[in-house]
Amino acid sequence: MAKDVAYYLSKGFDRPMAEYFASGRKRITSVSPNDDFTLTLGFDNGETRVLDCKPFLEEGTVFAPFLRLENFRRVYLDGDHCVAWDIDPAIDSEAVWSNKVDLSPDSCYVDSVPLGGARNAG
Repeated sequence: MAKDVAYYLSKGFDRPMAEYFASGRKRITSVSPNDDFTLTLGFDNGETRVLDCKPFLEEGTVFAPFLRLENFRRVYLDGDHCVAWDIDPAIDSEAVWSNKVDLSPDSCYVDSVPLGGARNAG
């Protein structure tokens, strides 16, 4: 039985996330960093979207190392198709879990905008 927007709203989701889950989760298939601290993301439904990372790239957070463009550009997709960065690229994040910072694929979709277009999650 498919769950609709009303179901997810009743569970406490905000509207954009409720609409996203009701329409079906998307899988990230590609990630490319851009020089303006955005990411171009490809999804399994064929969409290409842009995620602005500047709002969470702040001093005093786990994202602080990625305020430097050369570090930001080390982004990759991990085995769970999450956008990820290794804090220290010389350390294996599979062995040392605290070395990796990642983003939820669901949030990446909802918080991004279609390439060349306005925000329209769903």
